[in-house]
Amino acid sequence: MTNSVTVKELVEVLRLSVHNGEEQLDRKIVTSDVSRPGLELTGYFNYYPQERVQLFGRTEISFSERMTSEERLIVMRRMCRPNTPAFILSRGLVPPEELIRATTEAGIPLLLSSLTTTRLSSNVTNYLEGKLAERISMHGVLIDVYGLGVLIMGDSGVGKSETALELIQRGHRLVADDRVEIHQQDEQTVVGESPDILRHLIEIRGIGIIDVMNLFGAGAVRSSKTIQLIVNLELWSKEKKFDRLGSGDESTRIFDVDVPKISIPVKTGRNLAIIIEVAAMNFRAKSMGYDATATFEKNLEILIEKNSKENN
Repeated sequence: MTNSVTVKELVEVLRLSVHNGEEQLDRKIVTSDVSRPGLELTGYFNYYPQERVQLFGRTEISFSERMTSEERLIVMRRMCRPNTPAFILSRGLVPPEELIRATTEAGIPLLLSSLTTTRLSSNVTNYLEGKLAERISMHGVLIDVYGLGVLIMGDSGVGKSETALELIQRGHRLVADDRVEIHQQDEQTVVGESPDILRHLIEIRGIGIIDVMNLFGAGAVRSSKTIQLIVNLELWSKEKKFDRLGSGDESTRIFDVDVPKISIPVKTGRNLAIIIEVAAMNFRAKSMGYDATATFEKNLEILIEKNSKENN
């Protein structure tokens, strides 16, 4: 599923000001790429990326000032294509009269920002990449545990939401319950968030829907989080073998990213919230280079070698 973004959404999120074209803010943006039309100002339009947001910085404006008014108007009109979503000027620059005229004639919004060109370009690209990226929906609960994005998965009724509720009571933050919308941010990162209809809500059997933000405060929720660890809750069974030493390296592939995964058996008397807390801390310790399993195995080897020498 690919989402669409309107110019109005871009304006609201990035706090841009509208110079002209306020009636055309419903225009669609279909790509996250941003164009800085330097070559176009020289008259080269062979590969003009007309479907992109067109960003003018100090360089583009300075170059255009060397042109005559007639030349500027010709070039600006050529830039205003039917599928060009918007023009943005950075650094609080004053738009040339010819750009104002061309965008007004074409019905294309002209937007202004006080940010530097590099920062503005980065902000626009990051926002559009997040909104336009392909999305998948996964069943589970996403929690921010000690700053680590933990996706709790498992069969229906295994206790995912109840475990999440206890984690929230212990000071951790809810991102999404029941359904997590996920998109790939880059080659190593996938991000999860809640669908709008379920935002800040969690379902507890026997109680119903509760509003986490209303009950626990704004500090108990967040809008999105990078998924760094998957915890799969499985009903305990004598027949099934679970990793006891933590030496198994499981993962789940989401888009092009392999996300580390651990399986935790669910059994009466086990405090899953505390176990997930410890799992998150242990994962972070491993990421920082400390592996308790490797330490144990090293100590075991030393003990075996010592016993072997004593017996000989």
